[in-house]
Amino acid sequence: MKPLGIGLIGTGYMGKCHALAWNAVKTVFGDVERPRLVHLAEANAGLAEARAGEFGFEKATADWRALIADPEVDVVSVTTPNQFHAEMAIAALEAGKHVWCEKPMAPAYADAERMLATAERSGKVAALGYNYIQNPVMRHIRTLVGDGVIGTVNHVRVEMDEDFMADPDVFFYWKSELSAGYGALDDFAVHPLSLLWYLFGHVEAVITDMVKPYADRPLSEGGRRAVENHDAANVLMRLGGGISAVLMANRAAWGRKGRIALQIYGSKGSILYDQERMNEFELYQAEGPGSEQGFRKILAAPAHRPYDRFIPAPGHGLGFNDLKIIECRELIRAISGEPSSIVTFKDGLRIEKSVHAMAQSFHERRWIEIG
Repeated sequence: MKPLGIGLIGTGYMGKCHALAWNAVKTVFGDVERPRLVHLAEANAGLAEARAGEFGFEKATADWRALIADPEVDVVSVTTPNQFHAEMAIAALEAGKHVWCEKPMAPAYADAERMLATAERSGKVAALGYNYIQNPVMRHIRTLVGDGVIGTVNHVRVEMDEDFMADPDVFFYWKSELSAGYGALDDFAVHPLSLLWYLFGHVEAVITDMVKPYADRPLSEGGRRAVENHDAANVLMRLGGGISAVLMANRAAWGRKGRIALQIYGSKGSILYDQERMNEFELYQAEGPGSEQGFRKILAAPAHRPYDRFIPAPGHGLGFNDLKIIECRELIRAISGEPSSIVTFKDGLRIEKSVHAMAQSFHERRWIEIG
């Protein structure tokens, strides 16, 4: 296959992460053509030029539509704020481009539906940026669960906590606007939902509570503005197979930086995982003398592929950007027609549907069944 021509819209944290992945995927995996970094778009023309030079792109523009119209671009990475995802992804798909869009799909469910419908009409690959499922440790946990190593799973707890909204004096910005979504639920709780989907399938029913730790925030120009969405949420869930589950999400949790704590309980053991220690997990098996039973810590190692593509020795550790490189390779596999573990727009829409059901449950104060 000829090298893919890459277009990148947005150059913030996730834009840089995508650029690193496109630059590194050939070096790490070796079995793909090196992508050609063709076109970069940023709202400010000067910044676009600077980032194109830093990231290795041939051209820069302040008009994202010009990037999408570029015939040399085959794949468009969309890494802009959430409210712009739908318009950009749909335009790219209609122009015959493959799309790699950061999560979530869109704040409005109708827009997410339009994204999926456009993807299905286009016949192009449309993937969402859920790179945590690409962790070699998470892949191994999935194998252990599937092989029945901890027996029949009956209960799962997952927490996602960060503290970037913990300070009440942080200035109001777009993440607290209603146009950005419900808050913690769709801003980042979609990540633990992607792990639940990857391990157990989609959520079937929910009941939710959401809270605003701070009613308003200061404005940089003076005065204050009411917070329009919720920074914390608690959700009771039912998964397939009769599994009960709990999701707790809080982006105002002092001391938590990137925590996704996953606890899986089965009839013959348990598995514990924490994203802040993403290169290890703990396994408990209820076998042997009770006096010698206990959790075993298992470190990521070359046996947990594709860890071996990065590091030849156990315990040295992968990072967030490495997971993005793995996700990039999975995207290329999908574009090549090979089996891959990307989160497609179809699966992503079901994750979005779960989030909207959670918000509906909160407002109606009842369980919501997810069809």
